Amino acid sequence: MDVVILSLAEGSGDSCGSSGSGCGGCNAICATPRTPVLACADVLRDGGARVETVQAGSDQEIDAVLARFDGPARPDGLTWPSAASEQRLVVASATDGQLRAVLRRMVRRWAPPPSKRPTDLAPTRTVPDLPPVAILPLDPSHAGDLAAQLGLPRTPAEVAKAVLTGNVRRLDLLRNDGGSVTLDGALLGGADDSGAAVPWRGRVEVDDSVLSEGEEPILACAIGNGAGYAEFDGLRLLPEGDPADGRIEVAVAVPVVVKQRFKGTRVRVEVRRARGRAVSVLPREGELQFLDDGVAGTTSRKRSWWTEGQAWAVYA
Repeated sequence: MDVVILSLAEGSGDSCGSSGSGCGGCNAICATPRTPVLACADVLRDGGARVETVQAGSDQEIDAVLARFDGPARPDGLTWPSAASEQRLVVASATDGQLRAVLRRMVRRWAPPPSKRPTDLAPTRTVPDLPPVAILPLDPSHAGDLAAQLGLPRTPAEVAKAVLTGNVRRLDLLRNDGGSVTLDGALLGGADDSGAAVPWRGRVEVDDSVLSEGEEPILACAIGNGAGYAEFDGLRLLPEGDPADGRIEVAVAVPVVVKQRFKGTRVRVEVRRARGRAVSVLPREGELQFLDDGVAGTTSRKRSWWTEGQAWAVYA
């Protein structure tokens, strides 16, 4: 088999996960020799694979790698991933934002425009089944990344073995109306210089459920593709979830004033949770800060996420 190990170059801007913001703090790792890539390539070659390593510094260079996974020409003219490719892709990522950047380019390449939606696309999906990827952490000591949360192989030898074995696990993909994707989760809400949450107001809806009307302060809102994403003040916002059940997990943390007899009042944090196919967040005023797969951004308008059931896959 042919295997491509793709890593993202230092300072490659949007390719590293956010528009114009670089790798989100991975520059020190990007600048060092990629020992995990070399080690993984060696094990793959020992297993009989032909291996090529590619370092992409732009979206166009990522697209050039993905083009190798295109299927044959279709009568409708759509670019479609191959269902039986002999090639396999390993994404060497220093951050979840880098992995997301590759999946975002996959969606940009293979998602058909609404006006050309083919009949062989599942009615609950806007993208076809994306080719599986192996995730090679460039910093395997970081136990909080997506690969760790999913229980995937983390060492170069383990990742290479998963690729050679070919066992595939399909996962849900969250798309959003900002033109990107979310693999793990997003945390909406900012903090001051001391790290304390800055309350904000906004309307949060999950399918037909309303978690906040927009009148009360919100300390944080977590949107995830499973359990394990985001904590607030030591409280796990999304304690449960399945990354392959076709549902988005959403939690909103709001402060509640509690009167105490003879002791005045105290503030406790109430967490409201819901799950569904889609979620929307409409800030009431000003700029709302967020982290999406660890990449920072702001929004002042309504943002929506929806689930694409088992649209992407990993070698496990």
